[in-house]
Amino acid sequence: MSARILFVTGTNTDVGKTVATAAVASVALRAGQRVAVLKPGQTGVAPGEPGDAAEVRRLAGDVTFLELARYPEPLAPDTAARRSGLPFLSPASVASAVADLSDTHDLVLVEGAGGLLVRYDDEGRTLADHARATASLGLPVEILLVASAGLGTLNIVSLTAEALEARGLPLTGVLVGSWPTEPGLAERCNLADLPRSAGAPLLGALPERAGSASDFGALALASLGPELGGHWNAEHFAKLHSKV
Repeated sequence: MSARILFVTGTNTDVGKTVATAAVASVALRAGQRVAVLKPGQTGVAPGEPGDAAEVRRLAGDVTFLELARYPEPLAPDTAARRSGLPFLSPASVASAVADLSDTHDLVLVEGAGGLLVRYDDEGRTLADHARATASLGLPVEILLVASAGLGTLNIVSLTAEALEARGLPLTGVLVGSWPTEPGLAERCNLADLPRSAGAPLLGALPERAGSASDFGALALASLGPELGGHWNAEHFAKLHSKV
């Protein structure tokens, strides 16, 4: 049986991709799966400093973590690479790393930087190109979109969904990366509107500050839908918050 391969992208920076990646990894580990997390390009972290790998391991546990390139300035990967004089990251190198990890793991999570079309090199290639290169090897690529909950998110979700469809990449679903403790009207309405904008189901909602939970594993199970291995129910969640 081939590994499941999920490319995790976001509607923007700071929408909770790393915590979302850790949540999916945590649930899979609890189910006895062998989990690998690939971070193609880590930006804004100097050599020797802890990056997303440290955060995923802190939250999820014993996952295999591979980082292909690290750039010290907190910029888009292509700009960060150019300014640092370090090599760009190619789709072929990402696809090769995913293929290697898929041979020995049940789940491979590939966490992008920022949104889907953030550039990784001077040819304008993006996470979408990394996913297409991986799919070209015959591997079963899926895309998980981590979205913000509030006003303005629907347009970006729609644009991302259209970009994926144009490239022949399957959007498995949308995950809210940070659901507010006190959701407003926009957040509550978006529970119904996000799936419509994405043309794909809502697969969970992680509460804000999920990364500081005392039992992150239990929280992940309760916040992710069955498609991601958890117990979260979209209909129940929507009904609960329609009364807020």
